[in-house]
Amino acid sequence: MSDFSWALTGTVAITFLLAGIVKGVTGMGLPTLAMGLLGTIMPPVAAASLLVVPSFVTNIWQLFAGPSFAPILRRLWLMMIGILIGTLGGAWLLASDNVKWTTAGLGAALIVYAAYTLLARQLSIPAAAERWASPFVGLLTGLVTGGTGVFVVPAVPYIQALGLGREDLIQALGLSFTVSTIALAAGLASNGAFQIEHIAMSALAVAPALLGMWLGQLLRQRISPETFRRWFLVFLILLGLELLVRPFVG
Repeated sequence: MSDFSWALTGTVAITFLLAGIVKGVTGMGLPTLAMGLLGTIMPPVAAASLLVVPSFVTNIWQLFAGPSFAPILRRLWLMMIGILIGTLGGAWLLASDNVKWTTAGLGAALIVYAAYTLLARQLSIPAAAERWASPFVGLLTGLVTGGTGVFVVPAVPYIQALGLGREDLIQALGLSFTVSTIALAAGLASNGAFQIEHIAMSALAVAPALLGMWLGQLLRQRISPETFRRWFLVFLILLGLELLVRPFVG
């Protein structure tokens, strides 16, 4: 990661362009796809460091694009506290030199998320359960984020089960991803794994990510988002399988 190369720069740009397209079509998936693809060519901790700036920019945009920031924050603040605590506590694993287990963990997280989203029935969380469920889900999400760089498990299924309207759902996901990004950056920095060169390369990834989002929004008008999402999840399962088994073969 410390050696600059045009090949690496091009690979990172293409990765975030593709991840941005997925986010533009489906409303999510940028950090998940970026972590999965980058995890095939570099240690997960390096991939997570590159993810920070484009993830923050695109998710802060998503967070403040809707009208319900204050009500959503009041409803989910316990979950956000859990994400912060869990991510800061779990980031030591991602920042460690144990690439074998962090790569396998990244693959497992991709498989679990994609398979659950593809196959499971939609859950419904009673309002009375949110008081204890939100901090628990937040803490678990934070531990997964800190250990693998993947923000979505189990935060996305949980938020989808709260019965929010479409705009509020998108804004709530933006809140969760934004907090996860900030917590991940803080966790990596506290473990000495977030370097200056990572920030520079991460900042360069913002432009292709935003371009990809714009292209994805155009593409959304021409294709079925549900069909696109289904094949994206199948791809994530295959990518996760490759990451899961790679450290143990060859």
